[in-house]
This record gives sequence, structure tokens and C-alpha cells, in this order.
Amino acid sequence: MITDLVLTNIRETILKNIPPDVGKVKIEFEGPKIAIILDNPRALIENENIIKKVAKTIKKRIIIKVDPESRLPEEKAREVILSVVPSEAEVKHIYFDDNTGEVEIEARKPGYVIGKEGRNLRQIILLTGWRPKVIRTPPVESKTIAEVRSILRLRSAERQKFMRDLGTKIHRSPFFKTSRVRIVALGGFQEVGRSAILVQTDESNILLDCGIKPSLSGDEYPYIYMPEFDIDQLDAVIVTHAHLDHCGLIPYLFKYGYKGPIYCTAPTRDLMKLLQEDYIQVSIKEGRTPLYSKKDIYDAIAHTVTLEYGEVTDIAPDVKLTLHDAGHILGSALAHLHIGNGLCNIVYTGDFKFERTALLEAAGYRFPRLEVLIMESTYGGREDYMRSREETEREFLRILNQTLLRKGKVLIPVLAVGRAQEIMLVISNAINKNILPEVPVYIEGMMNEVTAIHLAYPEFLSREMREKIYKDEIPLLSEYFVAVDDPQKRLEVAEGDPCIILATSGMLMGGPVLEYLRLLADDPRNSLVFVSYQIEGTLGRRILDGQREIEFVDQTGKIKLIRLQLEVYRVEGFSGHSDRRQLIRYVSRVTPRPEKIILCHGEKNKSLGLAIYIQNRFKIPAVAPNNLESIRVR
Repeated sequence: MITDLVLTNIRETILKNIPPDVGKVKIEFEGPKIAIILDNPRALIENENIIKKVAKTIKKRIIIKVDPESRLPEEKAREVILSVVPSEAEVKHIYFDDNTGEVEIEARKPGYVIGKEGRNLRQIILLTGWRPKVIRTPPVESKTIAEVRSILRLRSAERQKFMRDLGTKIHRSPFFKTSRVRIVALGGFQEVGRSAILVQTDESNILLDCGIKPSLSGDEYPYIYMPEFDIDQLDAVIVTHAHLDHCGLIPYLFKYGYKGPIYCTAPTRDLMKLLQEDYIQVSIKEGRTPLYSKKDIYDAIAHTVTLEYGEVTDIAPDVKLTLHDAGHILGSALAHLHIGNGLCNIVYTGDFKFERTALLEAAGYRFPRLEVLIMESTYGGREDYMRSREETEREFLRILNQTLLRKGKVLIPVLAVGRAQEIMLVISNAINKNILPEVPVYIEGMMNEVTAIHLAYPEFLSREMREKIYKDEIPLLSEYFVAVDDPQKRLEVAEGDPCIILATSGMLMGGPVLEYLRLLADDPRNSLVFVSYQIEGTLGRRILDGQREIEFVDQTGKIKLIRLQLEVYRVEGFSGHSDRRQLIRYVSRVTPRPEKIILCHGEKNKSLGLAIYIQNRFKIPAVAPNNLESIRVR
């Protein structure tokens, strides 16, 4: 029974604006969306202006569904769908969900399922009563995507109840008038890692990211045990991207009682699952008790609400969220929060790249309104100017060629998501142009899975890469890449002919890269090439700072000290972060001009120095708070 005044007004407005010939009308609040459930949807589907007018009036997102009694039986509906959708779509699977009234159509070429201007989708709902949901069949099979889709199907009834409860909370009348906004630094300030930011209003508590720090110094986790953070009062969690320093602690929230939504893009959801499960496995291998279990990861998936870039979404009675492309990794997003009735607009960049790459478009910088910019400062130091992409690739390929010519092997530690795919593109292109010799490029299994997820979401990639995938011209599937799925093969690779090895983790804090490093360490012909940022306290950073004796545990469990005889290189131009020049250019171009800038995700001296520079040059108040500080922005 709807008794809330706002919910009642929404319902009455909808009923007042739709024609009487639609039959029985039922209205459900399903998360951020409002579902209008009808016996006869034809009048609304054939006249989209009616729905557009209603949505504009109530300022909410509306979807049309058909009453269960008016839907065709599944087998009959399947026949109709296959008669409407042309064979060129290459439909692989059709799944019916009684709980949501949706039919999931998985196809190799989704555009053919949709039809010109959505014609086929309208026909499907009119002829079958099932609301079509189109998903892409990955060009390469992805175990992760298959498992995520399976979890969502198995937990459909539970998820539908969650979405309805969430919808009622989001669209209800506010308890308080929002007049104050503050930002609490829970992690990732004056440091890199464990990003977590709490945005508090009179009405709501929104958590931006919740990550871990790849460090063994005892400061791995954000300060979520502080009084400011109450998991029972948390309304929403927004995840900007899937790197563990931004999402590694998300399942832990569910382990300890969080029941609310996670907002992110679809690729971020899938990549999170993969990396969080890998985090569990690495913890076990290192003799540590995992912070959470697979069940907690599955709970997070069941509570995830995925959004497209540019999609305005209510996430609390006084907060709207819009995600924008961040250009950092697949699915990464800038989060724009519209708080109150124009009271305050916050943009949190997460990690972002203000430059187009072969894999991704540059980060967005235009917003409807903006008062507070929370910006990363990873490469915000005075000396943090990266070479151009062309210079970076030349230097990188020079090192590879030099190593291969002396019959050595190149070991490249990479982040499985983003950096690995960028490096794969560079290497594939160089071999095709005879810039590099045709040698095997060994890829660990997890990277192949990540690549498969990239290929399932071409709409989140650069225009150039998207077109290549649509044409089945996929450089990420080059014949030069050899998957290493069996750890026993690592010794064979290390003792074999000259080659290139891409292995995780990118900061040498675990993973197969350590096994390769142990096997390759004593040969001066070999090279270790860093292409990612190395956080303070990680083994990668210590090696870059000059450490050459490394402790390894051998197969008998004994600790051995190994001296690194191989060459060590650092090539930084491939980073998915903006360098100082790009950070400054972003501040100069972001629109509208912010009233205040808060810097995060950077080492202390870099964040503080960049804040002073921004304030002096742009005359915009800029601060770099420490963890546990709070800032009232309204």
C-alpha cells in the first residue's frame, strides 16, 4: 500500500497522463526505474511521446511491462522472437524471467535484434508481452560473464524484491531538507590505494569506492570502522572502476551486513568479480585468511545496478548519479552527484586519463553543473611529465628489441585489466609491421579472460577498437599471443627461446610474475620492464628504487635470497592515469568551472604540491586532505 506523498503523487501523475484504452494499470518502483505494467501496452509503445511527457513531468526513468496474464507462453514467445529477429543477428540463447517479465536475448550481433530505431524490440513486446533485454555474445567465451549472468538468473526473485524495496526508498519523500553536504576521507588521501570517500547529506550517505591498498605495512584497508561510517545508514555505494584499490573491499561490506545497491557500469561489475575472486585465491596461497568469500562476491553482484554512460539515475531521495567515461580502464567512470534541488554538484574522477588511447576514449569533462571536483593526483608531482605516446612506444620497443637480440627474455609485470590490453595492442602492431621479431608472447590465463570481457563490451572502447571488433578484426586475438594456463609451463617458458612474457601482478605483490622473476632473475640478458605505476611499499617500487636482492620461497618452503642480474627498466607513458600536464589541462577545461577542488589518490608531496599550484594558477580553492579529515562543501 503506497502511503508516501511523493510515491502517491508519482502514481497519480502517471495515471492522469496515460490513455484509458491501455486496460488495467499497475505501477511498480523497481530501483531507479518506474515500471508501468499494462494489459495492453500498444497505445504507449506506438506513441512514445506519451511516455516521454510523463517521464519529463515526474523527472523519473520509466519502462513499460506487460501484465503476466497477457504474456505468451515461453515456447510460443520464442517462436515469435525468432520470426521477428533476422538470422543475421546470430541469436545464441533466449532466457525468460517470470519474476521481471523480461526476455533476455543473447546474440552475436545485437544491432540486428534491436532493429532500425528499436523497431524489433517494439514488435517483440507487442507480440509476446515480454520486455526484451538484448545482450552481446562475447566473440571469445568468457567464464566470468557466463557466471555473472547465471548468478543474476538464479537470484532473480530475490533481486526483484530488492529492486522494489530499493525503488520505494529512492523515490520516497525526503525525511529532512538537504541543506548540508560534507565529504569524509576514509582512504586514498595523501596516498595511493584503499580509495574510499563518504559523501553525507542531511538525508543520505553515499560511499564512493571501497578499495584495498596493495601493501604489507598494515594499512591495507580504509577507515570504515570510524564513527562517521555506519553500514546500517549507508544508502548507496558507487564503484568507479574494477581495480582492487577501488573495489577490493566491496564484498566485505556485504559480509558485515550491507544490503543496499552497488552502482557501476556492466564491465566494472564483471571485472570486479574476476579480480575479487583472484584476490581470495592469492590470499590463500600466501597463507592469509581471505577477508570474504565467494558468497559475499555473489551477494554484491545480486545487488549491483549497472548504468550506461550519461544515464541520469536517482540513487537516494536527494541524490542523482550520472556516470561519464573516465578513459582509465574498460568501464571506468567519473561519478557526477547532483545533490538536493541544485544545492551541490560533485564530480569524483576516480582514476582517469585525459587523453585518447588505442583502447579507450579520453575522460569526459563537460557536466551540466559542477561545484566540487574530487580529482586524483597520482602523477601530480612537479616531475611527473610523461613522454608522448609515440615516444613511449619507441622506447618500449627499443628495450624489447635490444633484449631479444641478445637472446634474452622480456618480463613485463602488468595489471590484468587495462595495461595488459594496451601492451598487447602495441606488441601485436609492432610484430605485424616487422618492428619486432616474431617471437611468442606469453599471456597468463587471467589476462585472456579479461580480454574476453573487453570484447564483450565494444561500446565502452575507443571508436577505432569498436569498429574493428564489429568487423571481426581483433588485434587482441593475434596469433602471436600464447596462453599459459598451466603453472607447470612457466619453467618451460623461462628455459625456452627468447620471448615476451606478460604476467600479473603489476606491482609484484603476488601472482605468476613472481615465479617468472625468480626463474629469470640471474640472467643479465633478460629484462624486467615496468609499465604501470608502482605504489610505495610494493616490491615493484622497491626494485625501481634500487633494491636488487629479493627473498623467494622455494618449492621446499625455504626462503632463498636471489640477486637480480637482469636489466630493470621503467616505461611510464602507458599509464592509464593522467600526468601532471593532463591534470592541469583537465582543471583548465572542465566545465563548468568548479568552486572547490579536493585532491586524492596521490602521494603526500604530490597532492599537496598540486593543490598549491592549482590554487595559485586558477584561483580555485584546492586542498589535499589527509585520511579521516572531513570537509563541509555546503
